[in-house]
Amino acid sequence: HFWWGSVFLINIPLMLISLPVGRLLLPESRGETDGPWDVSGALMAAAGLFGVVLGVKRLGGGEDPTGPLTLLPLLVGAALLVLFVRRQRRLPHPLVDLCMFRRPAFSTSVGCIVLAMLALVGLELIAAQYLQLVLGLSPLATGLRLLPLTVAAMAAGLLGARVLRRFGPRRMVCTGFCLTAAAVLTLTAMGPADNSPLLLSAFVLLGLGLETTLFGAYESMLSEAPADRAGGAAAIGETSYQLGAGIGIALLGSVMNAAYTPRLHTVPGVSAPDATAAGHSLGEAYDVADRLGGPTGAVLRRVARDSFVHGLHLTLLVSAGLLLLGAVMALRLPRIMQCGAETESGGEPGTRAAPETG
Repeated sequence: HFWWGSVFLINIPLMLISLPVGRLLLPESRGETDGPWDVSGALMAAAGLFGVVLGVKRLGGGEDPTGPLTLLPLLVGAALLVLFVRRQRRLPHPLVDLCMFRRPAFSTSVGCIVLAMLALVGLELIAAQYLQLVLGLSPLATGLRLLPLTVAAMAAGLLGARVLRRFGPRRMVCTGFCLTAAAVLTLTAMGPADNSPLLLSAFVLLGLGLETTLFGAYESMLSEAPADRAGGAAAIGETSYQLGAGIGIALLGSVMNAAYTPRLHTVPGVSAPDATAAGHSLGEAYDVADRLGGPTGAVLRRVARDSFVHGLHLTLLVSAGLLLLGAVMALRLPRIMQCGAETESGGEPGTRAAPETG
């Protein structure tokens, strides 16, 4: 009913409520080190990450890789991140303690978070397009179809601490990756026709597997950090979460575009400019088909839909491969929780919450 960008504005009233409520209810937690906040380092890291993600997203959108708006953000972003790392190594009170990455369990956990988000966030966006543009569901019906994924993730989060204590981070994260890969492979059976039982089972399995993976990896990462550096470790986890999501959208979007676009240029009676416009997205392909009308428009609509499904299957296979790679990476995690940092601060293992899934 409104401008598409208005969906982001819903966060403003939510944050206006959350900030004062959080200020009143959340306990303060301070480390023992009383050092200055590295404002320059924070700005440098933010600008560097922004440049890298912007460049990767433009590459994923099919932009000229040598163009200044693509190459320049990548180079500047990478340079700023290198300078940020060098700066953190010199400071007596660094914003990010890079020494934590020397611990194999910590660096492996961060890698697992990046890989899980890289493999799945872009896939969720493509799945939403599939439900609306291929199956013809309304936005509300699409949201309801995806709701089991969120409910399953919430259930896995509630059981996460118990599962982690019972099985340890290695088995928990590895199993979560395998469950998620199984769900993704199940989704390759999707076609032009609706299959509600298949989608329901796959989305439930996807939510369980994803949250199991993130919970175990996040807890393992935090347990490796000293108690007075838990805030910095959590910030690294959140950054890796968002970085994996941004790059994943670009990567899987590139795979999708590579599989979707070529077939549109082979439709008889469709000019090169129309085929190029149709290659931007399935929604634009439908608009071009409606404008052309007649048999040509009908053929373009069918080819675009079939090409989208083909691209979706290929994207799912790539995502499953990344998830299985994550399962192998998770074998480097410890078999049991290393709770030294939390024991020092009087906490209980497995009580910190993993980040919400998208």
